[in-house]
Amino acid sequence: MHALDVGSEGRAVGIEHIPEIVASSIENVQRSAAAPLLRDGSLSFHVTDGRLGFPDVAPYDAIHVGAAAPKIPQPLLDQLKPGGRMVIPVGTYLQDLQVVDKNTDGSISIQKDASVRYVPLTSRSAQLQDP
Repeated sequence: MHALDVGSEGRAVGIEHIPEIVASSIENVQRSAAAPLLRDGSLSFHVTDGRLGFPDVAPYDAIHVGAAAPKIPQPLLDQLKPGGRMVIPVGTYLQDLQVVDKNTDGSISIQKDASVRYVPLTSRSAQLQDP
């Protein structure tokens, strides 16, 4: 999803647990066509654990996860609005891109879309540990 696609009433939130990546993202956006969205608050970046989402402005119409989780994190399901959709790679070594729909009654429907290979969705400490 692109921040410019959410419209004048929308909000796009970026989550990353490495502060330097968040700072770099903000710098890049400030030099782009999306800079006004950052200034008016409709686009924001936050240093936090992606497995926990960002409940402060939930629920979300759409959630895109850019790293693979061993299973779908419950906090992300909780933050998805009824009628909303999440796209998330799920698995460890063998991964599937899953399309998760939260139905209007709150039930969840999951479709496996494609086999993929993403980096793991992990904590900051696990990502930065020495091999």
